[in-house]
Amino acid sequence: MIRKVFKKKPSGSNKIDAFLEKYNLPKAYFAVNRRMVTRGVAVGLFWGFIPMPMQMLAVMATTPFIRFNVPIAISMVWLSNPFTMPPMYYMEYLTGNFILGREGLEDIELTMSWFSEHFDDILVPLYVGTAFYSVIVTGIIYVVLNRLWVKSVHTENKERKQKRRKRNSKKSHPPED
Repeated sequence: MIRKVFKKKPSGSNKIDAFLEKYNLPKAYFAVNRRMVTRGVAVGLFWGFIPMPMQMLAVMATTPFIRFNVPIAISMVWLSNPFTMPPMYYMEYLTGNFILGREGLEDIELTMSWFSEHFDDILVPLYVGTAFYSVIVTGIIYVVLNRLWVKSVHTENKERKQKRRKRNSKKSHPPED
């Protein structure tokens, strides 16, 4: 079932193949199978949770070390966008404070002088929370997605076998007149 969603080729797939050949891009980075898709999701989420500029470049810098579906990884990075960043980073900050056993800052001022005075009080819990979400949560999502994919394939195979059995039983027992 999951494979069918990703395996559908767009109408211009010949153009995509020509593009890949023109720029000598390895087709492996666009492969749609369980390993490549789940790795793409994991790599994209890993970099997406980290508060840093140019996350897509970080995804591309990962390609020599891990093989994964690059378009899926880049789309996962886009989950952290200007609309989702504030709640996401605040959640990471709160998680970091929880892990460190700290209290959050009170009386926040939106001035540069306040931020420069409290830089360590913000940055340390933020990156501790970031490490938690980038490593632990991404790992959990990777495992869950892998298992869902395998379960989907097993379910699809069972359904195919049942249909085949029904078809074969109808052929072996023709209707009586």
